Amino acid sequence: MAADASLIRAIRGPITLITLGVLFTLDHFTPYSFGRTWPVLLIVFGLLSLLRRGASLPPQPPPPMGGPWPPPPSAMSGGYTGGYRQSPYGNTGSGGTAGSSGSNPGGAGGGSR
Repeated sequence: MAADASLIRAIRGPITLITLGVLFTLDHFTPYSFGRTWPVLLIVFGLLSLLRRGASLPPQPPPPMGGPWPPPPSAMSGGYTGGYRQSPYGNTGSGGTAGSSGSNPGGAGGGSR
């Protein structure tokens, strides 16, 4: 990339002189005067500036391999069902909390009546 930037810097002057020469030639040998064609200089300067900026940008990393990612599991099973999916590490019994054995005969208080 550094070689591209130095090349653009090296050709900036010659391209400007060639553009000026073409515009003065148009002024003397055609009905187009320099007063009507000077905006071409702005266009050439703008293009050279864009080339210089494009050459000085660092290269972008390549996209990840593997193509498009697979859809989430809820989309594969027929669409979004709402709510959260049950964790495989959660309750194994009925009515208990995570980590309990599932046998809680007294209800929420934890004791018998």
